[in-house]
Amino acid sequence: MAKTVVIDEHGGPEVFKLVDREVGAPGPGEVRIRHEACGLNFIDVYQRTGLYPMELPHALGMEAAGVIEAVGEGVTHLKAGDRAAYAAAPPGAYAEARVMGAAQVCPLPDGISFEEGAAMMLKGLTTHYLFRRTTPISKGDTVLFHAAAGGVGLIACQWARSEGITLIGTAGTDEKCALALEHGAAHCINYRSGDWVAQVRDLTDGAGVDVVMDAVGADTFEGSLDSLKPLGMMISFGNASGPVPPFSVGILGQKGSLKITRPTLFTHIADHDTCQRMAADLFGKVTSGDVTLRIDQRFPLEDVAEAHRVLEARKTTGSTVLIP
Repeated sequence: MAKTVVIDEHGGPEVFKLVDREVGAPGPGEVRIRHEACGLNFIDVYQRTGLYPMELPHALGMEAAGVIEAVGEGVTHLKAGDRAAYAAAPPGAYAEARVMGAAQVCPLPDGISFEEGAAMMLKGLTTHYLFRRTTPISKGDTVLFHAAAGGVGLIACQWARSEGITLIGTAGTDEKCALALEHGAAHCINYRSGDWVAQVRDLTDGAGVDVVMDAVGADTFEGSLDSLKPLGMMISFGNASGPVPPFSVGILGQKGSLKITRPTLFTHIADHDTCQRMAADLFGKVTSGDVTLRIDQRFPLEDVAEAHRVLEARKTTGSTVLIP
């Protein structure tokens, strides 16, 4: 049996239930993993609230790290006793242990802790596809990144610095801006202090940025488009403030023949070999020291509701982990 967090209905943090579930043995192509730490992400909030509907009841959680207890037939890249970490669908990571498909479960290097593994897989692989797989970004290019002091943001700041990319961040407090600057942002704008679009234009001598990476959604969408240079790319990869409302595609032409995409991590990591290569790149960034993981919030698994409340209130910095 393993303690597992589930929901029977969509709603606020109060819908969480901690239940005992039978884990069982892994089938072909599966592993059984015992978690040492579980990651917390905004996608978990979207699933809990029903913004991303799921068939209920369902366990939640998309990333974790721990030790492989058993492997099913056909699994060759992992064995019992291996340290491992993952970001993967379907949800179910908020648990002491689970059986799951092995394709997106990755061997975790000894130099990376379980907490770091749980804090980095979804956020770090997201950063990987933003900088490496979505649109060409080269040394000297300028990126605008919203929520730069969050879990993905602090990894993105460091990733950009390591590759000679100028990252302009936004955050909601001066303290969060200082944190983004400490982690490699070239500039960081407190969006509560004035017209952040005008400040982006000032920082780019009126040209605008090459790429916007926006996981905030409704609150920043229009300003993000206005921050781009002609032919710039808008990457909308989240909805922390709510979904982007419908818009006329013609506005992209009016604002400079802009491009826009709405990627998801799970499309990028669907292929086993691609996922493992992306993870190896990410682990290399961490073990080289180019990226360090900042874990500012830790909650026992049974306090998952409070963890969600803090995340939704935008009171977090860096990453948050749940400890089974």
